[in-house]
Amino acid sequence: METKCGNKFNIRELSGSMGDFGTLIPLAAGYVVVCGLDPAAILITVGLISISTGLIFKLPMPIEPMKVLAAIAIAQSWPPSLIYAAGFVMGITWLLFSITGAIELIARYTPHPVIRGIQVALGVMLAIQAYNLLSTWWLLGAAVFVVALLLKNNRFVPSMLVIMAIGIVISLYHGLPSNEKLIGFSLPAITTFNLKDLWPAMLLGGFAQIPLTATNAVLSTSSLLKSYWPGREIKPKTLSLSIGLFNLGLPFFGGMPICHGAGGLAAKHFFGARTGGANISIGIIEIIAGLFMAGLAALVFAEFPEAVIGAMMLLIGIELLKFVTTVSWGWEYIPLAVTVLLSVVFNMAYGFIAGLAVFYLIRYFYRPTVS
Repeated sequence: METKCGNKFNIRELSGSMGDFGTLIPLAAGYVVVCGLDPAAILITVGLISISTGLIFKLPMPIEPMKVLAAIAIAQSWPPSLIYAAGFVMGITWLLFSITGAIELIARYTPHPVIRGIQVALGVMLAIQAYNLLSTWWLLGAAVFVVALLLKNNRFVPSMLVIMAIGIVISLYHGLPSNEKLIGFSLPAITTFNLKDLWPAMLLGGFAQIPLTATNAVLSTSSLLKSYWPGREIKPKTLSLSIGLFNLGLPFFGGMPICHGAGGLAAKHFFGARTGGANISIGIIEIIAGLFMAGLAALVFAEFPEAVIGAMMLLIGIELLKFVTTVSWGWEYIPLAVTVLLSVVFNMAYGFIAGLAVFYLIRYFYRPTVS
């Protein structure tokens, strides 16, 4: 079914809508199990944002946890109030990046090879993470990988639905019986934070998150959207505004800090999503799950097999690697390679800065033709 606004609602859109679960599930699980966030609140807020982005952008916009912030918060067992403060200060940060035009300035002077280098680096890092996760159950991971490839273009049995079914069945097998109440109505509570936590949250994780959000969630996502949908450009300023506004509201309803992401977009596209109908569909499911099955969702989050997530990550890593072919053969591969190498060895901030430096140094001293 296709609506007048261009959004489609079918089984392939639903399959693709779950593409970014590879990062959503493990990080959401960490927030719930380690930090004590309410699973109902996470599901409902993510669901509302998914529906909003589907209606606004009419494209399968990825909705993911801010990865660096999540990793630090989970590793250090942050209390919920500090996580909410971090989300709020991230909202202010990306709202300012958009309003002041700073993100547009960064986008204007970031060359194509560096953006593609960030995407390729993300693909490499996902593949490395995938190896570690697949090693927990190689046979299951291999089976999921084969299923994903065989059913990738199947209109009636899309691969992602089969993969999620496998993961959920295994989760329930390992998680049941449980003393927790798995089914029942629940509403997320109104949440708050101390204003004094804003600066500590920025120091502990916010500043480290900014380079990844700028490169992956804003610049790379904008570039990838243009690659997949050439006539539907969404500018970095708009993506920055989206991230800022959503994160300003999330802390008051128990939500985790979120962003967009090139990996999530590649995942949604790989598994079949083509319109905002994917986001609307999964958003409705997430809200229903949050309202009536929060306990069951928390169990699935905690017990979801790592090998399944690893297979998903490997597929998306390979999908991102193919964008290396969009860079012209010749000198542009030098800044791309530098960006990839330093991003993988250190982090994306170093890779981004080094790639920029190499690109402009080559162009200044040797003045090659820029494609």
